[in-house]
Amino acid sequence: MDQNEAKRLAARAAIDELPPRGVIGLGSGSTAKLFVDEVGARVKSGADYRCVPTSKGTRAQAEALGIPLLGDEDGWGEIAVTVDGADEVDERLNLIKGGGGALTREKIVNDATKRNVIIVDESKIKKRLGETWAVPVEVLRFGFGHTRDALAKLGKPSVRQKDGVTFITDAGNYILDVATGPIADPAALDRAMRDVPGVVETGLFVARASLVIVASAGGITRLTPKRGT
Repeated sequence: MDQNEAKRLAARAAIDELPPRGVIGLGSGSTAKLFVDEVGARVKSGADYRCVPTSKGTRAQAEALGIPLLGDEDGWGEIAVTVDGADEVDERLNLIKGGGGALTREKIVNDATKRNVIIVDESKIKKRLGETWAVPVEVLRFGFGHTRDALAKLGKPSVRQKDGVTFITDAGNYILDVATGPIADPAALDRAMRDVPGVVETGLFVARASLVIVASAGGITRLTPKRGT
């Protein structure tokens, strides 16, 4: 099974976690995109969902599939389930997210959601966060140099580029990918990064996953947080 097949398997498994109707959060990124396709098929078959997309890209995809959407500024109420991907998942089901640049919107939707389901292939499971991924940090453009220098005390920051130009988030901000190496205490690092003036949000999602669905050649594994972690 290649990585794309594993992602599709995880996306299909996540459909089983949805209620028969209600408000659903739609994540961003390559794996979440496959899940949105599955939701579109459900809606076409008559499922009564209203959805909250976590990026402009996801909104455009969902609109093309005919999925009913709530507005970015609407009062969503409690979102029943959000399904999203992750770049890394550690032993305690903490996450690094933001490879697609939508980390701030993803965290807002995550916070508004009763149950957060993360879908990944087995390559994303690590002993510690930071083993292979830098931590994405969304930062304001004003004072960018100062913010970058302050974050350099916590790791090695690099300005995200895409197609040879500086990447701009949906909110008009920059992203610094901060290479930290393996992270001993994700919660402490998240706090330290968010304490830096100019930081909008980090891609560290600590204790925010209700369920992680992992796809591998052996099939689907469902991981839930252990008590006390």
